[in-house]
Amino acid sequence: MTTDDELDALLKRLHLANARRIWSQLVQRAEKEEWSYRDFLVLLVAEEIAHRQQTRLGRLSHRASFPFFKTIDDFNFTYQSTVRLSLLGSALSPDFITEGRCLILFGKPGRGKTHLAVALAYRAIQNGFDALFTTAAELIDDLSAAFREGRLAEALTIYTHPALLVVDEVGYLTYGTDAANMLFHVVNDRHRRKRSMIFTTNKPIAAWGKVLHDEDLAQAIVDRVLERGRLLTLDGPSMRTKHLRLDEAISGESNHGEGDDNPARISGITRPEFPEPPIVARMAMLQGRQLRHRPGLPTIPSFSIAVRRTLA
Repeated sequence: MTTDDELDALLKRLHLANARRIWSQLVQRAEKEEWSYRDFLVLLVAEEIAHRQQTRLGRLSHRASFPFFKTIDDFNFTYQSTVRLSLLGSALSPDFITEGRCLILFGKPGRGKTHLAVALAYRAIQNGFDALFTTAAELIDDLSAAFREGRLAEALTIYTHPALLVVDEVGYLTYGTDAANMLFHVVNDRHRRKRSMIFTTNKPIAAWGKVLHDEDLAQAIVDRVLERGRLLTLDGPSMRTKHLRLDEAISGESNHGEGDDNPARISGITRPEFPEPPIVARMAMLQGRQLRHRPGLPTIPSFSIAVRRTLA
């Protein structure tokens, strides 16, 4: 008859770490509730699988270098008029990874682009794939340094190997002149291997050439990303400052004075405190300056009085 120590050693040899921890408790519960041998074995194996799955999620999430942990359930679609959960259905499925699809999330700061990118990457991990999160600045700086040190090929594998690569904040910072070249290496390799990518940016696609200092390479990058990808625009208020209603205030200021015949000046005064003289008076004053030095003509004060009488 097998002793507890012998059973523990067998479970250790099979690398069933969780089963080693819980089997004695399950035995007591099975005896008390009169489980069958089959029910006991099913529960023991199911607990081992669940533990391994949870351990794997934690390990891959840590390896992905997420800046924070967010899921799709945490995202508030209430403030979005262009993005709905139904539009993200394909991005949440395993097919998004197996078919090498891509996504560009575009919008102003604070609209939830990074949150959504992290949530989609975590869903990919849940679906059995690995992922890597990085910013565009980190990727470009890392590869530029590797190129100068003669180890570009080695550094590229960090960004080309994961099943999903998330490149955050394209266009937020200023990059070196080789930015487009470095990013193209990554995008082109992943495109050929049909490996998925997600980009977040606050710059329109047409402005990527200026951001990356190379119009042709930027167009080639976007072309490869969108061949099997989509561009989603996130709108609504900033999630960081929506409690301050800054977007409403800015919108109100931009609409102030529309349809008004007397728009506000830079000073904020609706009507100038000292209005400019009408054109007839200005012409009269100019004529007065021209006639000032001609003998026999009225002086400036008398000429101004005559003009005022005429205008009256």
